[in-house]
Amino acid sequence: MGCCGSTERTKREWRPLEDRSCTDLPWFLLFTVFCVGMGSICGFTIVTGGAARLVFGYDSYGNTCGQRNEQIEGVRLSGLDHRDRKFVFFLDPCNIDIVQRKIKSMALCVSLCPPEELKTYQDLKRFAMVNGSELCSYELAGHKYPGLPERFSKCPKLPVPPSKPLPVFNRCTPVDISCYAKFAEAVVTFVGDNSVLHRLIAGVAASKEIIIGLCVLALVLSMLLMVIIRYISAVLVWILTSLVVLGSLAGTSVLWWLYIDHRLYGNDTTVKITKEVKDEVEVRRDSGQALLVYAIAATVFTIILLLLMLFMRKRVALTIALFHVAGKVFLHLPLLTLQPFVTFLALLLFWIYWILVLLFLGTSGNPVQNEETGLTEFRLTGPLQYLTWYHAVGLVWISEFILACQQMTVAGAVVTYYFTRDKTRLPVTPILSSVLRLVRYHLGTVAKGSFIITLVKIPRLVLMYIHNQLKGKENACARCLLKTCICCLWCLEKCLNYLNQNAYAATAINSTSFCTSARDAFVILVENALRVATINAVGDFVLFLGKILIVTSTAFAGVLLLNYQRDYAEWLLPLIIVCLFAFLVAHCFLSIFEIVVDVLFLCFAIDTKYNDGTPGKEFFMDKAGCGPCFSHRFAQTLACAAAALTPGLWASS
Repeated sequence: MGCCGSTERTKREWRPLEDRSCTDLPWFLLFTVFCVGMGSICGFTIVTGGAARLVFGYDSYGNTCGQRNEQIEGVRLSGLDHRDRKFVFFLDPCNIDIVQRKIKSMALCVSLCPPEELKTYQDLKRFAMVNGSELCSYELAGHKYPGLPERFSKCPKLPVPPSKPLPVFNRCTPVDISCYAKFAEAVVTFVGDNSVLHRLIAGVAASKEIIIGLCVLALVLSMLLMVIIRYISAVLVWILTSLVVLGSLAGTSVLWWLYIDHRLYGNDTTVKITKEVKDEVEVRRDSGQALLVYAIAATVFTIILLLLMLFMRKRVALTIALFHVAGKVFLHLPLLTLQPFVTFLALLLFWIYWILVLLFLGTSGNPVQNEETGLTEFRLTGPLQYLTWYHAVGLVWISEFILACQQMTVAGAVVTYYFTRDKTRLPVTPILSSVLRLVRYHLGTVAKGSFIITLVKIPRLVLMYIHNQLKGKENACARCLLKTCICCLWCLEKCLNYLNQNAYAATAINSTSFCTSARDAFVILVENALRVATINAVGDFVLFLGKILIVTSTAFAGVLLLNYQRDYAEWLLPLIIVCLFAFLVAHCFLSIFEIVVDVLFLCFAIDTKYNDGTPGKEFFMDKAGCGPCFSHRFAQTLACAAAALTPGLWASS
């Protein structure tokens, strides 16, 4: 179970796909217990009435609408029978503090929401007499509304806007939601007046079909790019390399030209300037020295860059070859393109469940009278208040668990593809086979890896929350310290994510525990540090360019389609929404591509370390499938790339 207490052999003998056994079983049991605890929180909110209060609503006296209620000690007008009053009505629907999550308006249970505007207390009386729905506090008789002195504080604010009940949640909501515009203005800080906000919303509503079409376009482009990137990766990489080299040479040349020009100009005017202003001579001399320093530094940087490009060219070729094979993997395993959908659906369902339970917790607990408003609220007190923290930890851990399951599934499918010599003998559905292996053997490993990420992410989120709360109050030293800690934890989280991903791939290969797999993967990565750096630097930039390509293509199509809406404010928001969605979709799909490339590299590194192409130690790498020319070129590319670090290993090639 522990990282240091492993009894497995220290010298790893990689036997891909030969043995399969359960890994990290204690962590699977721990995760199961934790999930049972998450379910128990949901059960607690249902049993104690929190779920019912959220769904059916409750009034300001603690009565749940649509039910017979029990008397609450110390709360007047509680314990009423509201079986015929199924809707929650707010006396002042616009007096709701969303930021503090406090309802400042009195809430009542009514039998019918007012479908039309009520302008006077006489209208309130008529509505109560005709429909039997009393909109003032329960102790006031409906036929006496116009003459009661309490009507100003215990009756709705006039005029009462027409409202309709929300589906499922039974709240009377005004048909005209303009009174909520101030909350939208607080979020959209650049909006100066309601007219701009209304125009933005109107632009989105008028362009909803175009927005949907552009989102589908971004989805299609992302799926196509995962296949065709194998053909354009070489062009992108060498264009990038050429631009970097030419840019460095040009920058260095410009700096030397400026320095020489400065020296010549200075020599021609030194005598004149010295007689007039001596200070200016000092300034020019300092500028010349600064230009010389910059030119020398740029020259050193350019020389180092050229040497790196010279020695790293074979590793760049390896990156291109991996992109080629990754595209080929997607052709053989088309179900990989569905992984983002499955993962997103799983995360969406979990997040919906999590938000619902969080809302249930907000209406669970003991009845407490709000000192500011005098209204009855339900709050968790004592040890029960830690249920919210437990629930928050569950959000992070289970979300990371779902993402880790995606990584393990993709790794398992790619490992199966790579280490199957005869590609015609691949499983019918390698993705489903990988999922079954994950569920049967490796859920404990995924739980452990995701828990480690959780241990780093939660402190970072807490520090970010503290930093936001203290914004403008803390001194410069404390602010710098907080930002440093947040940055360090973010870097640690990224490193652990990368190591975890490779550990999952090692588990998929050898069926070892998380710590053993992480150690083995770390050793392989350290032995191939230069290759890893090249693949991450070049590969990430190529994928970033792919994301930019999808976003710009979608944005260009959006501009063409939205061009008929001449008002800038009307099509700006739809275009922003489309671009954000396009980037999100591109990121999800190309993240799968990135995982495939990383797993392929780990498989390739293991293959070249333990095999040399001799009989009995043949390479697993694919040398057939996409035509003899491509296969020969791919094999030669990998051979040259491997020879850069392992001389003699590829002599037979």
